[in-house]
Amino acid sequence: MLGDNLPSPQEVIDLYNQNDIRRIRLYSPDEAALQALKGTNIEVVLGLPNADLQSISASQANADSWVQKNVKSYPDVKFRYIVVGNEVLFADSLSKFLVPAMQNIQNALAAAKLGIKVSTAIDYEILEIGFVPPSMASFKAEYKPILNPLISFLVNNQAPLLVNVYPYLIYADNPNIRLDYALFTASSPVLVDSSLQYNNIFDVILDTVYTAVERAGGGHLEIVVSESGWPTAGGINTTVEIARIYNNNLVQHVKGGTPKRPGKPIETYIFTIFDENLKTPDVEQHYGLFLPNKQPKYHINFSDLIMRCRIKYYLSETSANIVE
Repeated sequence: MLGDNLPSPQEVIDLYNQNDIRRIRLYSPDEAALQALKGTNIEVVLGLPNADLQSISASQANADSWVQKNVKSYPDVKFRYIVVGNEVLFADSLSKFLVPAMQNIQNALAAAKLGIKVSTAIDYEILEIGFVPPSMASFKAEYKPILNPLISFLVNNQAPLLVNVYPYLIYADNPNIRLDYALFTASSPVLVDSSLQYNNIFDVILDTVYTAVERAGGGHLEIVVSESGWPTAGGINTTVEIARIYNNNLVQHVKGGTPKRPGKPIETYIFTIFDENLKTPDVEQHYGLFLPNKQPKYHINFSDLIMRCRIKYYLSETSANIVE
C-alpha cells in the first residue's frame, strides 16, 4: 500500500472477517498477506506485476516457478483469478509481453492441475469513448495488435476481462458532463443510442466495452469492473457526501446490468478500502471507504455489499467487490 499509516495485512484480514468480507486482491504476491489468508474463506485475486511480464513471457520455466512459489505453495488459500499485469500501457514496449506471459501462467496452472482463471486488468481509455455512441464503439486501432490476441486468449480459456471504470475521471476532465450523469442520479436519459437509453456514464463505458469486445471477436465475454470509485478530496466535487452517493448508487445499480446487457449483475469492485497518504496526485489519496484507523469514512450499505459482494485488498491499492 502507498501509505505510511495503514494497518498491517493481518489487521486488514481481521477487518474483512469482522465484516464477513470474502474476497481480497493482492497486486503482487506478499508472503505476510498470503500467510494470514491461510485457512480463511476469503478468495484471493492475485496479481503478477507489470515488471515481471518480460521474464514470465520469456520462459515457461519462469512461469512454472512463479506459480509454484506464489500459488501452489499455499494450498490452504483460495485463489480466484491470477491477474497478469495491471493497466499495461498498450503503447509501451511491455505490451508485447502481456499475452505470452498470460499463456505461460495458464500453462503452469494447468500443469499444476489448478483450475484458476488468468486475466489482466485494462484501462478503458484504450476505447473510443466519447467520440461515438456505445453501439458503434471499437478499440483504438493502434492497440488492436495486442488486444485481439488478448480477447482470443480470454475466450479460449473462458476467463473474464477486467476493466477499471471511473466516471469520476471522465466527469472531472470534461466540464460539459453533468454531475448527476456521473452519480447515477439523472432523472431522464442523457444519451440515446438507437433503442437504448443512458442515464449514467458508467453504463455508457460498460456498453462501449461490450461492443468493442464483440467487434474484436469476443462475443459475450464477461467483463469484470475491477475498479470504480469517487474521491472525497483533492479534485472537482470530491466531497464525502458525493462519494457516499456515488458508491451507494453503484452498489444498487450494478445488480441490474446495463442497457445492452440487462438483468445480469456485473461483478464490480469499489476503489478503495483505505485512503493512502503517499499516492500522487493528491486526489488519488482520498478514495478510501475506511480511514487508516479502520473506521468507516461514510455510511455505505454493507448489508447489501455482503449479501452479493466481497471486498478486496491490494498491497498497493485497495478495492471493494460489490457483485459476484
